[in-house]
Amino acid sequence: MSRRHYRVGISGSYGGLNQGDEAILKSIITQLRATVTAKITVFSRDAKDTMQRHNVERAVTARDLTREEATREIEDLDLFILGGGGILYDAEARIYLRELQIAQKLGVPNMTYAVGVGPLDDVVAQKLVCNVLNATDIVTVREKSDRRTLEDIGLHRDIVVTADPALLSRPEPLPDGALEREHMSGKPRLVGMSVREPGIAAPDIDEKFYHSLLANAADFIIDRYDADVVFFPMERRMLDVQHSHAVISQMLRPQRAHVLKGDYTSGQLLSLIGHCDFAVGMRLHFLLFAALQGVPFVALPYSAKVSGLLAGLQVEMPPINLVNAGRLLAYIDRSWDRRTTLQEKSKAHLPRLKREARKTNRLAVSLLKNPPVRDEKPAVPPPDTSGTP
Repeated sequence: MSRRHYRVGISGSYGGLNQGDEAILKSIITQLRATVTAKITVFSRDAKDTMQRHNVERAVTARDLTREEATREIEDLDLFILGGGGILYDAEARIYLRELQIAQKLGVPNMTYAVGVGPLDDVVAQKLVCNVLNATDIVTVREKSDRRTLEDIGLHRDIVVTADPALLSRPEPLPDGALEREHMSGKPRLVGMSVREPGIAAPDIDEKFYHSLLANAADFIIDRYDADVVFFPMERRMLDVQHSHAVISQMLRPQRAHVLKGDYTSGQLLSLIGHCDFAVGMRLHFLLFAALQGVPFVALPYSAKVSGLLAGLQVEMPPINLVNAGRLLAYIDRSWDRRTTLQEKSKAHLPRLKREARKTNRLAVSLLKNPPVRDEKPAVPPPDTSGTP
């Protein structure tokens, strides 16, 4: 008996903008294909980039679609997935929820896949998120803090906490000569660093403060541990590269700091991080990749999602706004001395987090194989009155 072929749509912040998001998408696709036979359409920010990066049958640039065009893409699906990643926040929640609303109005089984939530301070965005998620068949979030945020804005329903799909990422082979080109070969020690730009998802970051903080930290690492510093831009198209160079420009030893120049897959970045002896960083998936590769790290938590990863790994670190240069250097020095202990701690906690990450796929497959019974499935969605374009 042949296996049924399912049609699945996956929507999120995909399209090469952020390597963490690409790792999330790859994990969702890999788990799904290992469980069922699926024809996958990705609702992307850049369809061409997604088709080049991922093994999917179709990708569409979601923000270019009219509602009618989006409806045609969704109406024949067996499951619509929103997520994962931190996409339900004030500035863009409305944009990401549009296709989920269409799926609901068409009667297509739908779910959120380990989404991140917040900041959600805008009352209109809060109401929209509550209304749409109340009508969603399964709601899963990435962190306990995400569930708490949804509960605080008035969402009263079952909310399942799973874990970041990127926890299931695997290293991929590097291009020939990559380590040499990236100044990562023949060094006594290597320390990876990660920055992130201020912006709509992280509005409270003071770039002058953290540039100075990381420049001091990089010089300390070079002088104390005889290490070279490599900056890992997780968002090449955005401002990570510029902010990395801004940090280097404030260093006293800039000749021993470099910014990755190559265009790598998320799996290749994971491999590159594995060549580091230590890591200091801000971005969630840089730190997550370090943990997966057994690289001890010091984090600069700028948001609940970073604090959530640290809590899952039982790594202590105060928020970035409570850290000054002296305190950060003390944390780095203490963590360097405790490298083996930190590696063992990650190794002990990662299996549990990975089990939680796999739970989301099981829920998705269950929804595929046992879709909810609807009273009727409308041929076309009724007029939208939510204000969502």
